[in-house]
Amino acid sequence: MTDATSSLSIDPEDRLRADLYDFLAVLLTAPPDQALLDRTAGLTGDASRLGQGIERLARAAGAATPQALTREYNALFIGVGRGELLPYASYYLTGFLNDKPLARLRGDMKTLGIARSGGTSDPEDNIAALFEMMAGLITGRFGSPAGPAAQQDFFDKHIGPWADRFMTDLTQAEGAAFYTAVGDLGLAFLEIEREAFRMSS
Repeated sequence: MTDATSSLSIDPEDRLRADLYDFLAVLLTAPPDQALLDRTAGLTGDASRLGQGIERLARAAGAATPQALTREYNALFIGVGRGELLPYASYYLTGFLNDKPLARLRGDMKTLGIARSGGTSDPEDNIAALFEMMAGLITGRFGSPAGPAAQQDFFDKHIGPWADRFMTDLTQAEGAAFYTAVGDLGLAFLEIEREAFRMSS
């Protein structure tokens, strides 16, 4: 998604949330290169479920190579004809690509001032794009930072109804090794987000 203005006065907790959304988006957009693997391998976590997910991902990154992850990513998301998983809201919610969930997302993107990224033919309801949009709403990448209610509205409409199922499928995918840890971290983070929104509403 294309950036507009960014705010420098973001609450540190919100900055961390946005960073994690962006981090997951990067990992789900393309196989990581060696530099990203090295940075990921250096991450540490605490005893919480999220912290343990970070630790597992760090260990997986330390044992991976870019070549192996290119093969893994292709098997999971590209494949011959299609990959093992289809990471799109429309597919998970209706069983079809480019369906009503994508149309609703495009309407909300227009309202929120989020423009489609150039140079991609991927539908905008890809999980990586949705995570990137969520990060942008938190930080003000598309204008002013969105308040908690607007963030929750976007999450409840476009991420909450299906992302847990996708992340669960990712943890169980035959072709997943490194991406099992990505799915596990995603599940832990989504649980925290959902609970935080529930408590604030």
